[in-house]
Amino acid sequence: VQLQASGGGLAQAGGSLRLSCVASGRTFSRYALGWFRQAPGKEREFVAVITPSWSGAHTYYADSVKGRFTISRDNAKNTVYLQMNSLQPEDTAVYSCAVVVVGPDEVYGRSFYDSDLNYDYWGQGTLVTVSS
Repeated sequence: VQLQASGGGLAQAGGSLRLSCVASGRTFSRYALGWFRQAPGKEREFVAVITPSWSGAHTYYADSVKGRFTISRDNAKNTVYLQMNSLQPEDTAVYSCAVVVVGPDEVYGRSFYDSDLNYDYWGQGTLVTVSS
């Protein structure tokens, strides 16, 4: 599986950006799709995830972005989006998308998707810079 993220750039505080990540593969609907970010000098942290469509496409968010960011998926386009509103300087980071290939009998909750160790494939990052 190959992932290509785009949409990063410079935004002012209070502004918005939308990130996109296109995934290869013929079983996109089975993927759980996550976004992580890594700020300079900090560890990578979970941002959001959307579960496979067949399991209900549930969404989970980090507390720091809840109510401001929205993750969605378009299975027809093999694409996952991260709409980021009310951006703050502390949102500045490299954002990466990642995939968990979920089997037909597998159901995972938020605690599973929080850990980057559970993701099978990663895309390159896209830089988001928020100025104050």
